[in-house]
Amino acid sequence: MHSASRWLFVLLGLSLAFGASAADDPNEKAIKARRAAMTLQSWYVGPLFQMAKGAMEYDADAARTYAANFDAVVKIDAAAMWPAGSGNDAYEGKTRALPELWSTWPEAGEKAQALIEASSQLAAAAGDGLDALRSKIGAVGNACKGCHDDFRADKM
Repeated sequence: MHSASRWLFVLLGLSLAFGASAADDPNEKAIKARRAAMTLQSWYVGPLFQMAKGAMEYDADAARTYAANFDAVVKIDAAAMWPAGSGNDAYEGKTRALPELWSTWPEAGEKAQALIEASSQLAAAAGDGLDALRSKIGAVGNACKGCHDDFRADKM
């Protein structure tokens, strides 16, 4: 093996070793996981809000599918994604979660439960017509807003 090749492997090994320290932080992994879950929630509920507002044509099959997928993602047991100490006070620039989320338990859990209930009702009705979708989507928006208003910073 050439000397240059050995150095390349040494440098690669060192970069992996030093780069792994941040990636091994369980709180950072949890933050990434919950951000991914929120992205999925937004992906599925966004078109439903658009349909309800008239910004997107209502499609019963699509609404049913989006709502069912949103409901499934909302019901994932995400407790491990929210370890104490993973708020924006400790991980500035990586999360918008305010530390109050952990200090006000069980209020945060009650807000999560409100989203689960609203999501279930939306999933049951979304494919039954635009009026049915509109009758349930507001509760989902209110549940999201209730948690975000109290436990999410405006900026990262």
